[in-house]
Amino acid sequence: MSHLLGVRRGLDACASPRGTFTVLALDHRQNLRRELSPGDPDAATYDEMVGFKSAVVRALAGTATGTLLDPEIGVARAVADTALPGASGLIVALEATGYEGPPSARVSRLLPGWTAADAKRIGASGAKLLVYYHPEAANAAQQEELVAQVAAECRAVELPLFLEPLSFGLDGGRLVGEERRRVVVESAQRLTQLGADVLKAEFPYDVSVSDRGRWADGCEELDASTAIPWVLLSGGVDDGTFEGQVEVACIAGASGVLVGRSVWAGAATLARPERERWLEDIGRSRLARLAALVERLGHPWRPRWTAAVRPDEPGEGWYLAP
Repeated sequence: MSHLLGVRRGLDACASPRGTFTVLALDHRQNLRRELSPGDPDAATYDEMVGFKSAVVRALAGTATGTLLDPEIGVARAVADTALPGASGLIVALEATGYEGPPSARVSRLLPGWTAADAKRIGASGAKLLVYYHPEAANAAQQEELVAQVAAECRAVELPLFLEPLSFGLDGGRLVGEERRRVVVESAQRLTQLGADVLKAEFPYDVSVSDRGRWADGCEELDASTAIPWVLLSGGVDDGTFEGQVEVACIAGASGVLVGRSVWAGAATLARPERERWLEDIGRSRLARLAALVERLGHPWRPRWTAAVRPDEPGEGWYLAP
């Protein structure tokens, strides 16, 4: 084990001074097309997507502790035109959008020509890997191998890895109710043993379950299933529902959120002047409420990460090669 100073520094860069995460998630590609042009997603052009992402980053990144972007559409322009503040943590996605294979055994793919080392080279504070996963899928072992491979590549360049498992049903559909809870929890338990630094978790229940007692039980079970810190993804639910989920998750042990459409989707179909006003008013207030909630209730990442990873502590001559 090394000192992992780069990993620690990267996680700190994406967190608040207290050690919680309120990260603006904007690495969407196909989902962004659907938000920008609901009637005809293919009509959304590259320039329109780039422009929208730049507008969101410019309006909201200063309220977040970090920003998650993709290399295809988001990160280059956000850095080049200074939409992303220089002091803001930057997480960059590694995976290609979508999946290959049948819906019952989804195969995640890395983006060709893009690696953890490339993300580190452009100044990223962290990397993110989305992996489609069901513990009983025919290709579960192959998906686990992908996670382990990417985790090792990130560790080699001391770039923290945020791991995002997305569940699905073995019939190819969405999981609901107790089956979703079981799969989300078991996926966390299996995949967080493979070298990631932070789990970006789905909420254990779909929106058909509104009982906060079940929410709390599910989040406590999720918390117990992972040794590494975890944050909650928004998954496109409305902002009011997500705030309730975040409160329950943080009480249970979460270290914060990576939030996307719940904050910015309302601006997607607006014309430019109105879009910018919406982002600066409604979008920013939504994100600020989440940041305050996370800062009040979220669990700092460092104690849990240190206990799980057990990095060497630097002493005299730490920088010398073994």
